[in-house]
Amino acid sequence: MDARTLAPGVTTTTELEIRRSRFITWLRRAGEEAAARELVDEARHTYPDARHHCSAFVVRVPGANLVERSSDDGEPAGTAGMPMLEVLRGSGLVDVAAVVVRYFGGVKLGTGGLVRAYSDAVRSALDEAPVVVQRESRLHAVDLPHADAGRVEAELRSLGFAVDDVTYAAHVTLTLATNDDAALASAVASLTGGQGTIRPAGSRVVEHPG
Repeated sequence: MDARTLAPGVTTTTELEIRRSRFITWLRRAGEEAAARELVDEARHTYPDARHHCSAFVVRVPGANLVERSSDDGEPAGTAGMPMLEVLRGSGLVDVAAVVVRYFGGVKLGTGGLVRAYSDAVRSALDEAPVVVQRESRLHAVDLPHADAGRVEAELRSLGFAVDDVTYAAHVTLTLATNDDAALASAVASLTGGQGTIRPAGSRVVEHPG
C-alpha cells in the first residue's frame, strides 16, 4: 500500500502572527518516536525564551498501529497539541512531526482562538512542505555488455525507468525498479535487439514526488 510522508532531510519552517503572538512551526519527517522528540528538543534549544513549544507527531511502528502523540506544553488542555495532531491526521501523512513555538504577544486568544491558531500554524507548514509517496516496487536485473550498458541505461532513464543500482563485473548489471513488467520487457528487448534478459531481483520501497 502506498504511503505519503515528507521528503527526507528537510525541515519546513513557517511563521504566523496572530494578535501579536508569533507562531513558528517546524515540520519534519520522523521515522520513529525518538526522531520526533528530537525535533521538539531542537526547537526548545533554538527558541529557549519562547513560552510554549507545542508538538504532535504520527509515526509508523512495524506490525502495530500508528503511534500518535501530542503536547500542549502549558497551553490550556486540548487547545494546541490535539488540534495540531488532528491537522496531521487530516493530511494523511505518516512519519511526520510538528512543533509550534509560541511567543506570547500580550493578547489572550481564548480557547477557540488558540485551537484555530495552532491548527492554522500546522496547515501553513504542510502547504509548504515537500511530500513524497512511498511505493513498493519490484526490482529487475538486466545483464549487458560493457559496450552497450551506458547507452541502454541512458535510454531506460529517459523512458522513466528508475535505475536502482549499476554493478560492473564481467557484465554490467542494471537493477531497475518498476511495477510495469511488460513495459520494461518491451523497452529492454527494443534497446538490446532482443538480447537482454530480465530476472527478478527482489523489491524495495521507492519514493516518488507526491
